[in-house]
Amino acid sequence: MATTIATTTYELLDKGGDNGAIICSATSHKIGFYGKAPVAQRPYSSAVHATSALATSTAFGATQLAALQEVQNTLIGLGVWATV
Repeated sequence: MATTIATTTYELLDKGGDNGAIICSATSHKIGFYGKAPVAQRPYSSAVHATSALATSTAFGATQLAALQEVQNTLIGLGVWATV
């Protein structure tokens, strides 16, 4: 299925339903963008993904840096964050 925005036609990944679309249905399924090799979801780490330490910190430190690096690494792995 395709849709046109302005004068450009794009391929749709969904069927146009009101409920939206799911690209991968399991964490082991892989996805990639912009020619990058598809990768599975990065594993959960409570040391990095738990946000309570981020909300209670008074300064930007190692905890915040680790969380930011995890986001960056995920986006790099998906090919969404340019590295060159």
